[in-house]
Amino acid sequence: MLRIMCSIVLLMGTVPAAAETHVPKNQAEISLGFAPVVKQAAPAVVNIYAKIVRQGRANPFFSDPFFQDFFGRGFSDPRPRVQNSLGSGVILSADGYVVSNYHVVGSATEIQVVTTDRREYSATVVLGDKESDIAILRLNEASELPFLRLRDSDQVEVGELTLAIGNPFGVGQTVSSGIISGLARTGTATGNARGYFIQTDAAINPGNSGGALIDVNGDLIGINTSILTRSGGSNGIGFAIPANLVAEFLRQAQAGNDSFISPWAGMAGQHMSADIAESLGLVVPLGVVISDLHVLSPLAEAGLRVGDVVTHVDGDEVNSPAEMKFRMAIAGVGGKSVLTRMRGEGRADIEIALIKAPEIPAADETTLGEDTALPGMVVSGVNPAVIVRHRLPLSQTGVVVIDPGPYGARAGLRAGDVLDGINGGTIAAPADVVQALTDPGRRVRVEIERGGRSISLRFRL
Repeated sequence: MLRIMCSIVLLMGTVPAAAETHVPKNQAEISLGFAPVVKQAAPAVVNIYAKIVRQGRANPFFSDPFFQDFFGRGFSDPRPRVQNSLGSGVILSADGYVVSNYHVVGSATEIQVVTTDRREYSATVVLGDKESDIAILRLNEASELPFLRLRDSDQVEVGELTLAIGNPFGVGQTVSSGIISGLARTGTATGNARGYFIQTDAAINPGNSGGALIDVNGDLIGINTSILTRSGGSNGIGFAIPANLVAEFLRQAQAGNDSFISPWAGMAGQHMSADIAESLGLVVPLGVVISDLHVLSPLAEAGLRVGDVVTHVDGDEVNSPAEMKFRMAIAGVGGKSVLTRMRGEGRADIEIALIKAPEIPAADETTLGEDTALPGMVVSGVNPAVIVRHRLPLSQTGVVVIDPGPYGARAGLRAGDVLDGINGGTIAAPADVVQALTDPGRRVRVEIERGGRSISLRFRL
């Protein structure tokens, strides 16, 4: 009954969002339901068809005549394979900016976008971020398109009616209804996204990714990105990326950025548990405990230190590092944010600068030449920008592998490996790698760190 009552506001045309709801008075009001808002919003939700070309991998047994005869040539095929990806997107501007999920279009070599009136456009990704699972596309030769207004997602409340619009299972545009069932969800979504989500019980299924989550006024609340499921279908728990973060992505795309720049906190933190709160003398377990700070961190420069608790960013409560990162991201690089810090029994509001991760010291990216044991390998010194790019520990120093190259890959190296030593010598800078791999002898031993583990690789030249 509540769903029907609230939907009647939409039947009155230009009734303000704050208008009172009423009990349906006739059969016509009951039967219309959400039709007006769907009619208004659906044209701005598009279907996306992405083509991804993946290189085939040659099986090492394929060169053996026995396996070729036994299994046939289909046993291994190194030829490129074409995969098709299906998803949804939302038009954000009349001149053709569209938002979708990175996992739908991020690796695509060809993208086609189809509107509800069957117009087709080719599109290119102008800005994408795998971690946030957001991609901004630009439709080629598009103009005067219908688009959705972005609502301030901080004003969304649990219990609000909502609609999810997308193309689940490729059956065509579909609308499902529900409510906002949770806010500030972190660490619960599947897929690429790692962040801060709006939770809804509106049915979201494969193919809905990148589609719209709208309110009863037709404004965009969020971008549907994932579901929590054990069966592969919707179980009533779906997650959407908040519209405020989408707005910052759109702003950066329209400014010409080709990669998303998020403010760098230069800190590691942990959720405040009841045990930690008790040990710190806090009555309520609220906030994020700072567990590590980089020496160049703007928080450290503003006077924060390890053990401090950050409870609010710009007046909004934060309870996890992901939520704190989200708050800083929507504020944007170049501005300032006010952090509320708890230290002992003291409380203070501290202003910090929102900066991008600095390139200090210089990375000195180096490609190894043909006169080395691993020609084509690319290595770099570690600085905050490199730490962010390769998701390294905050305190990481030394040299990281950017690209192992063909010979390095054969030796077992991967992008993101940190080089600790070569043939017993310490590695502190890219120049040390070049020196160590120039005439290293017939046997080479490389000590690396990968995912918190120490690994020793040995190979012969």
